[in-house]
Amino acid sequence: MITLLSAPSNLGLRPPEPGSVPGSAKAPEALREAGLYERFTARGATDSGVVLPGRYVADDDVRPAARVRNEAAFVDHSLRLAARIGDAIDAGQAPLVIGGDCGILVGAGIALKRRGGAGLVHIDGHTDFRHPGNSEECAAVAGEALAAAIGLHWPAIADIDGLSPYFPAGRTAHVGHRDDDEEQEEVRGLLARVTPAAEVSARGAQAVASESAAAAGEAYWLQLDVDVLDPTVMPAVDSPDPGGLSADELTALLRGLAPRAIGASITVFDPDLDPDGRYARLLVEVLSEGLSELGSAVRPA
Repeated sequence: MITLLSAPSNLGLRPPEPGSVPGSAKAPEALREAGLYERFTARGATDSGVVLPGRYVADDDVRPAARVRNEAAFVDHSLRLAARIGDAIDAGQAPLVIGGDCGILVGAGIALKRRGGAGLVHIDGHTDFRHPGNSEECAAVAGEALAAAIGLHWPAIADIDGLSPYFPAGRTAHVGHRDDDEEQEEVRGLLARVTPAAEVSARGAQAVASESAAAAGEAYWLQLDVDVLDPTVMPAVDSPDPGGLSADELTALLRGLAPRAIGASITVFDPDLDPDGRYARLLVEVLSEGLSELGSAVRPA
């Protein structure tokens, strides 16, 4: 059974402009208004409520070196989210976590590592692989989440409660980056499988889903950043880049991956960039069709 869990954190994002706050924290309620929760609960899903984040602070002028933006609040939210995800898994449910920014992947990773670990299928328009070993500009976990998830970040983020890595690199598949992604070659050298968006379009979503699932293993977490969609389809994200997937391609990809996923997280939709709600409604269609069988083929522990 699917259970929906809101995680409206924007703690891992940079401010869109000085003095402003990223709008992704509004995504769960915008998608609720557009009918996402109604669609899933009509099929038998439950609503597990919300894990509220701490206050977002634009702390660039006062943050010490070797710390990420909103670090204490980020770690606190990750631990509380991990507990709620874990409760759902222990109850035999498949948690569908509606974020929020990509940093919520850390909470999912903590929950799964505490239960013996799992693979990861990471669908994102970017590799999210900035880390202290390849950049002097680490500050926003949303752009560093995949690196943190496999243990390549400062310990305060990548080794919470001594659980690093949250996901093994050898059971992690990434799908969806663009051809000019700066970290793609490093990622190819570390992960089990890496597939750019152009290859999904060329070879078909079904083939890529099958190969990514095989790389991630018997059961895995499914992380979706909606900026994997082309900006002509989904411009309401903080970093839109051309060359992404169509709505039909993403739906097919999710449909192929969802059954063997322990749970899933949806991130980076920004309702501030969707004033009439049209992109929220599009996401409702993609997610309700693509994730309707979430967890259906996962064997009970």
